[in-house]
Amino acid sequence: MSCSSCGTGGSTPGGCKNNGTCGTDGCNKLTVFDWLSNMELPDGQQLFNYVEVRFKNSRKEYYKNTENLQLKIGDIVATQAETGHDIGMVTLTGELVRIQLKKRKIKYDVDDFPKIYRIASQTDVDKWKNAREKEEPMKVRARQIAIRLDLQMKISDIEFQGDASKATFYYTAEQRVDFRQLIREYATEFKTRIEMRQIGLRQEAARLGGIGSCGRELCCSTWLTDFRSVTTSAARYQNLSLNPQKLAGQCGKLKCCLNYELDSYMDALKDFPKQNQKLYTDKGTAVCQKIDIFKGIMWYCYEGEWMNWHTLTTAQVHEIVAKNKAKENVASIEEYAAEHIVEEKVNFENVVGQDSLTRFDQPVTKNKKRKKRRNNNRSGKPQSKGNSNNNNQNKKPAQATSGSKPQRNKRRNNNNNNKPPKKND
Repeated sequence: MSCSSCGTGGSTPGGCKNNGTCGTDGCNKLTVFDWLSNMELPDGQQLFNYVEVRFKNSRKEYYKNTENLQLKIGDIVATQAETGHDIGMVTLTGELVRIQLKKRKIKYDVDDFPKIYRIASQTDVDKWKNAREKEEPMKVRARQIAIRLDLQMKISDIEFQGDASKATFYYTAEQRVDFRQLIREYATEFKTRIEMRQIGLRQEAARLGGIGSCGRELCCSTWLTDFRSVTTSAARYQNLSLNPQKLAGQCGKLKCCLNYELDSYMDALKDFPKQNQKLYTDKGTAVCQKIDIFKGIMWYCYEGEWMNWHTLTTAQVHEIVAKNKAKENVASIEEYAAEHIVEEKVNFENVVGQDSLTRFDQPVTKNKKRKKRRNNNRSGKPQSKGNSNNNNQNKKPAQATSGSKPQRNKRRNNNNNNKPPKKND
């Protein structure tokens, strides 16, 4: 579900029919829920005359409503730009805009603050849509020109201004790029003013969007606004394997979610002794091999006996370290490990609400017996449960033969005469 002003597509939402103003955030990116929308201002208080306007993808700007227009979320407005005007959609109004301005540390009590010109007319919207339709083929051609000039850069996105007078090229590059010749060719090819803007790899992923390894939409394209530095120490504190393929996100950098639970791990590690701390006993020197942060458990083994691990709690390790510092003798770590033996009982529960997988696999004979019972019940013949099998065995199949009853008896006698005689023991 998407609308014409976001980067997820170019059509009107087919489900909610709210044209990008739905409350489920299916259309907008990085939206702020207006929890003051159903509340009225006190008497005598004026509405905060600043609004938040969103443009392509997650780019947002703030403008002053000098004309006192009756704006609501979802309105398409023409805003002030360096040259000409731009077209965007109103995403937030009222007192929440004041909070966002303070959060972003934007000074709004200035004379040259950008303004809103008017509500966009149909001519403005048509010109804006025509410019948006040119962006995708224009991006393909721009990449071809950059490759031909052998420039170490990547054109990630193109955004036209609302009046189609300027095109902003967003690119990523690891080194400085001399694109003077590139701008000349772009201006000759596309016949418009060109602006080159370099962004980081994280910003590129936020603009383009995507699905992460967790199966959900990227945090940077949905709600994450500030990109904090992520280091490999965050993975080390959480005992994660330093595998670049698992720790890297869509942008090729370390995942931002490595910082989410880092504070909890740091608080839990305060009670842990250093992992390089050795335990000296009469039996030998013990070295830490593994830790469980939230259970407060550490595994130690003697030097030379790397396969025999002993489980200790953090309190027991601190006690042994204190004795080592006081130069008291410690016989072995097995004494402490024996105290920590806990019998873990595993109780398997049916959390799915289903039985065994073979509950439908029944023998064929039972199905046949059930069918016979059903047929007998339908025919109206009573049948006892206990003697059903004996009755079935005693019954003889009916034979559709021609002839009289004496002839049938004669045949039976002949068959009995043809049987071999019984041997006497």
